[in-house]
Amino acid sequence: MKQFKRMIEFLNRLKAVDVWGDKTEGLSTDEKEYLDRIPTQNPYGLLGMMFGGLAFAFGPKYGFIPVIALIFCIVTLFTFDREKEDNPWPFYVGIALSIIGLTMFILGEVHELIA
Repeated sequence: MKQFKRMIEFLNRLKAVDVWGDKTEGLSTDEKEYLDRIPTQNPYGLLGMMFGGLAFAFGPKYGFIPVIALIFCIVTLFTFDREKEDNPWPFYVGIALSIIGLTMFILGEVHELIA
């Protein structure tokens, strides 16, 4: 449990990293404070939803993809902060799509997308 908490803290620190370095460039202090107050989107939720889409698309043929996507979505769901972020639904959609892909793999069903 201690390792899990450390991993979640690490992922939360990664959310604050400004990759391009120009997020607040040229803004006044009032504008920066306003940007800090408004709710944002969790980047792991968007990644989880994309992985869930991949799990749905390719999971019926390759069973490891939905398992990896499901684990990613569930683990990163714990990085969601209700005060700073506004939408947990990408996590839920990613989990649902992963479960559908995994169920289709278990049942041996393949949809028209990759058949």
